[in-house]
Amino acid sequence: MKKMPTHGRVTPDATDRGAKAQAEGFATVRQAHESEMAEDYVELIAELIELQGEARPVDIAERLGVKPPTVTKNISRLKDAGLVSRERYRAIFLTPAGQKLAEACRRRHRIVVAFLLSLGIDEDTAERDAEGIEHHVSENTLEAFERATSRFEEKF
Repeated sequence: MKKMPTHGRVTPDATDRGAKAQAEGFATVRQAHESEMAEDYVELIAELIELQGEARPVDIAERLGVKPPTVTKNISRLKDAGLVSRERYRAIFLTPAGQKLAEACRRRHRIVVAFLLSLGIDEDTAERDAEGIEHHVSENTLEAFERATSRFEEKF
C-alpha cells in the first residue's frame, strides 16, 4: 500500500499509542455501543411524552424504524435496568433514573448539533451525524464543543 505524504507532519500509527491505550480506546467504543440502545430509547420516550403526553410502543417503533417486537424486547431490557415503567397494554413512562439519562442524552445531542452547525454543516446532516457522535463523545470533548460553540455565537 502506498504511504500518503505527511507534508512534514508526524502521523502516528496505531501502534505508537501502545497496546494498553489502544485497548482502552476500543473498550470505550464497545461500552458506548452497549448503551446506545438505552440512550436512544429513553431520549425518544421523553420526546414522545413531551409531544403527546405518552409514549406508545407503536410510536417508538415507527420513529426508530424498527418492528414492534423489537421495541417490546428492548422495553423489557429498559424496565429490568430501572429506566422505564409500564403496565401491560399501557404507555411507557420514564423512571427518575430514565428521566435523568434522557436529560443527559438531550444535552449531549444539543451540544453536538450546535457544534456541527457552527462548522457550517447543514441542519439535516448535523442532526443525523449527532445521533452517532453523541454516544461516543467524552465529557471533556463535549465541554470543548460547548466552549467552541459559545465563542462562535459571540462573533455573530
